Amino acid sequence: MEIRLRHSVLFVCLGNICRSPLAEGVFRALAEEAGVADRLLIDSAGTGAWHAGNPPDPRSIAIAATYGIDLSAQRARQVRADDFSAFDTIVAMDGSNLSTLKSRTGAGTARIRLLLDNPARDVPDPYYGGPDGFEQVYRLVRDGCEDFLGTVI
Repeated sequence: MEIRLRHSVLFVCLGNICRSPLAEGVFRALAEEAGVADRLLIDSAGTGAWHAGNPPDPRSIAIAATYGIDLSAQRARQVRADDFSAFDTIVAMDGSNLSTLKSRTGAGTARIRLLLDNPARDVPDPYYGGPDGFEQVYRLVRDGCEDFLGTVI
Protein backbone atom coordinates (compact mmCIF):
# COMPACT_ATOMS: atom_id res chain seq x y z
CA MET A 1 0.00 0.00 0.00
CA GLU A 2 1.34 3.42 -0.95
CA ILE A 3 1.38 5.93 1.89
CA ARG A 4 0.54 9.42 0.79
CA LEU A 5 2.74 12.02 2.44
CA ARG A 6 0.21 14.82 2.42
CA HIS A 7 -3.43 15.24 1.52
CA SER A 8 -5.25 18.53 1.94
CA VAL A 9 -8.97 18.65 2.70
CA LEU A 10 -11.37 21.58 2.84
CA PHE A 11 -14.81 21.00 4.37
CA VAL A 12 -17.49 23.41 3.10
CA CYS A 13 -21.01 24.37 4.16
CA LEU A 14 -23.02 27.54 3.66
CA GLY A 15 -21.69 29.90 6.36
CA ASN A 16 -18.84 27.91 7.94
CA ILE A 17 -20.27 28.08 11.45
CA CYS A 18 -22.22 24.82 11.92
CA ARG A 19 -21.47 21.80 9.73
CA SER A 20 -18.08 22.43 8.15
CA PRO A 21 -16.29 23.50 11.37
CA LEU A 22 -17.74 20.41 13.02
CA ALA A 23 -16.48 18.25 10.13
CA GLU A 24 -13.05 19.91 10.36
CA GLY A 25 -12.86 19.16 14.08
CA VAL A 26 -14.15 15.60 13.81
CA PHE A 27 -11.87 14.77 10.89
CA ARG A 28 -8.85 16.22 12.72
CA ALA A 29 -9.69 14.17 15.84
CA LEU A 30 -10.08 10.99 13.79
CA ALA A 31 -6.78 11.65 11.99
CA GLU A 32 -5.04 12.15 15.34
CA GLU A 33 -6.54 8.91 16.69
CA ALA A 34 -5.32 7.10 13.57
CA GLY A 35 -1.85 8.63 13.90
CA VAL A 36 -1.99 10.32 10.48
CA ALA A 37 -2.71 13.94 11.39
CA ASP A 38 0.80 14.94 10.35
CA ARG A 39 0.03 13.74 6.81
CA LEU A 40 -3.12 15.85 6.45
CA LEU A 41 -3.89 19.53 6.02
CA ILE A 42 -7.45 20.14 7.24
CA ASP A 43 -9.50 23.34 6.99
CA SER A 44 -13.10 24.51 6.52
CA ALA A 45 -14.88 27.36 4.78
CA GLY A 46 -18.32 28.55 3.70
CA THR A 47 -19.73 29.34 0.30
CA GLY A 48 -20.94 32.65 1.74
CA ALA A 49 -19.11 35.33 3.74
CA TRP A 50 -21.87 36.27 6.22
CA HIS A 51 -19.98 34.92 9.24
CA ALA A 52 -16.35 35.53 8.16
CA GLY A 53 -14.12 35.96 11.19
CA ASN A 54 -16.69 34.57 13.64
CA PRO A 55 -16.25 31.44 15.76
CA PRO A 56 -18.45 28.41 15.10
CA ASP A 57 -22.05 28.45 16.28
CA PRO A 58 -22.13 27.86 20.07
CA ARG A 59 -24.28 24.75 19.48
CA SER A 60 -21.60 23.25 17.21
CA ILE A 61 -18.95 24.06 19.81
CA ALA A 62 -21.11 22.42 22.50
CA ILE A 63 -21.85 19.21 20.60
CA ALA A 64 -18.19 18.85 19.64
CA ALA A 65 -17.13 19.38 23.27
CA THR A 66 -19.53 16.63 24.31
CA TYR A 67 -17.35 14.27 22.27
CA GLY A 68 -14.02 15.76 23.39
CA ILE A 69 -13.43 17.97 20.34
CA ASP A 70 -12.51 21.65 20.71
CA LEU A 71 -13.69 23.98 17.92
CA SER A 72 -13.18 27.23 19.84
CA ALA A 73 -10.08 28.37 17.92
CA GLN A 74 -11.73 28.06 14.50
CA ARG A 75 -12.91 31.15 12.63
CA ALA A 76 -15.27 31.24 9.67
CA ARG A 77 -14.03 32.17 6.23
CA GLN A 78 -15.39 32.11 2.71
CA VAL A 79 -14.11 29.75 0.03
CA ARG A 80 -11.48 31.52 -2.11
CA ALA A 81 -10.63 30.93 -5.77
CA ASP A 82 -7.18 29.59 -4.83
CA ASP A 83 -8.75 26.91 -2.60
CA PHE A 84 -9.61 24.95 -5.75
CA SER A 85 -5.90 24.52 -6.47
CA ALA A 86 -4.57 24.56 -2.90
CA PHE A 87 -6.65 21.59 -1.69
CA ASP A 88 -6.66 18.02 -3.00
CA THR A 89 -10.26 17.43 -1.95
CA ILE A 90 -13.09 19.84 -1.20
CA VAL A 91 -15.90 18.18 0.73
CA ALA A 92 -19.39 19.71 0.53
CA MET A 93 -21.98 19.17 3.23
CA ASP A 94 -24.97 19.19 0.87
CA GLY A 95 -26.01 19.22 -2.76
CA SER A 96 -26.50 22.97 -2.84
CA ASN A 97 -22.96 23.57 -1.55
CA LEU A 98 -21.69 21.02 -4.06
CA SER A 99 -23.38 22.84 -6.97
CA THR A 100 -22.05 26.21 -5.80
CA LEU A 101 -18.52 24.82 -5.51
CA LYS A 102 -18.66 23.19 -8.94
CA SER A 103 -19.78 26.49 -10.46
CA ARG A 104 -16.71 28.24 -8.99
CA THR A 105 -13.94 25.73 -9.73
CA GLY A 106 -12.37 27.54 -12.67
CA ALA A 107 -9.02 25.92 -13.48
CA GLY A 108 -8.76 24.32 -10.05
CA THR A 109 -7.59 20.76 -9.62
CA ALA A 110 -9.35 19.83 -6.39
CA ARG A 111 -11.69 16.86 -6.35
CA ILE A 112 -15.11 18.10 -5.18
CA ARG A 113 -17.44 15.65 -3.48
CA LEU A 114 -20.19 15.28 -0.91
CA LEU A 115 -19.22 14.17 2.58
CA LEU A 116 -21.96 11.54 2.49
CA ASP A 117 -21.47 10.14 -0.98
CA ASN A 118 -22.31 6.44 -0.72
CA PRO A 119 -25.24 6.77 -1.08
CA ALA A 120 -25.20 10.48 -1.89
CA ARG A 121 -27.15 12.46 0.69
CA ASP A 122 -27.03 15.81 2.47
CA VAL A 123 -25.86 16.67 5.95
CA PRO A 124 -28.83 18.86 6.94
CA ASP A 125 -28.21 22.41 8.10
CA PRO A 126 -29.08 22.54 11.83
CA TYR A 127 -28.86 26.34 12.11
CA TYR A 128 -32.59 27.06 12.51
CA GLY A 129 -33.34 23.97 14.61
CA GLY A 130 -32.75 22.88 18.17
CA PRO A 131 -30.04 20.86 19.91
CA ASP A 132 -31.32 17.55 18.52
CA GLY A 133 -30.39 18.72 15.02
CA PHE A 134 -26.79 19.29 16.10
CA GLU A 135 -26.61 15.80 17.59
CA GLN A 136 -27.94 14.33 14.33
CA VAL A 137 -25.44 16.38 12.32
CA TYR A 138 -22.60 15.24 14.60
CA ARG A 139 -23.49 11.58 13.99
CA LEU A 140 -23.73 12.07 10.21
CA VAL A 141 -20.48 14.05 10.09
CA ARG A 142 -18.67 11.46 12.21
CA ASP A 143 -19.84 8.60 9.97
CA GLY A 144 -18.92 10.54 6.82
CA CYS A 145 -15.51 11.54 8.17
CA GLU A 146 -14.72 7.97 9.23
CA ASP A 147 -15.52 6.73 5.72
CA PHE A 148 -13.65 9.59 4.05
CA LEU A 149 -10.53 9.17 6.20
CA GLY A 150 -10.26 5.61 4.91
CA THR A 151 -10.01 6.92 1.35
CA VAL A 152 -7.15 9.37 1.99
CA ILE A 153 -4.78 7.36 4.18
